[in-house]
Amino acid sequence: MQAYRRFAIPYGQAGMLPLSVETIGIVREDRRIGRADGYPWYHWLQTVSGEGVFTVGGHSFALPAGTGILVAPEVPHAYEPVSELWETAYLTFGGPAAGAMLLALGLIEPAPIRWTPDSPLEGYLHAMLDRIEADDDLFGLDASADAYRFLLMLKRHGTSGRQDSVDRASAKLKPLIEWMEQRYADPDAGLAEMREVLGMPASSMNELFRRAFGQSPYHYLIDLRMRKAKEMLIGTPQVTVARIAALAGFRDASHFVATFRRKTGMPPDKFRRLYE
Repeated sequence: MQAYRRFAIPYGQAGMLPLSVETIGIVREDRRIGRADGYPWYHWLQTVSGEGVFTVGGHSFALPAGTGILVAPEVPHAYEPVSELWETAYLTFGGPAAGAMLLALGLIEPAPIRWTPDSPLEGYLHAMLDRIEADDDLFGLDASADAYRFLLMLKRHGTSGRQDSVDRASAKLKPLIEWMEQRYADPDAGLAEMREVLGMPASSMNELFRRAFGQSPYHYLIDLRMRKAKEMLIGTPQVTVARIAALAGFRDASHFVATFRRKTGMPPDKFRRLYE
């Protein structure tokens, strides 16, 4: 694979925002890329010129120009060129709010999304890459805003042959997402109550969540608690870390600090100082 242009948000900056960009690039694909364990971030791949084929969930999809596909973290997939030249643009992103945003936009199942040549989606990632390379965006704030606008445009200007399936999955998950927003502060909120909210067996609930977000409902809840904790660390500097741990649904401060460090690469007090 010959790289044309690539950019990665520096380590320690990506992941601190509700929606954060990890990498963006324009590349030439000249061989098969197989990821048996998926990719750790949400991965968007679109065709700039030529054509490729993308395989995920036992299905293979053609990706001609003006077509892209979004895959959740840790979902196995592979892609390869079917034309002599296959030029692609890609965006990888994550953050504690990414899953909820994609659910609200109905972008939770891996299926090709198409747009017309006059669509604002055409060339958007090129322009986004230009802005990132030209700007001193220390914390990735501008990149985060650009990524959010890109997802909104996918919803508004993109079309998918599986939109009905996506909408049905979104409708099934929405009551549980709303329940988590209301109950995240309760450390006793667990899988038994989640099953009751959706009215389905644990296996079905887990499968639906993994297909949508690449993680279990429990890990989604942990990420939600982390997002709420970050909001409180920044917005209420007078509140202690221990108190924020309790307000965010963690049973004790030590567990919260360990989880926060694992998720962000730094302890909560250091994260808070970044915004002083």
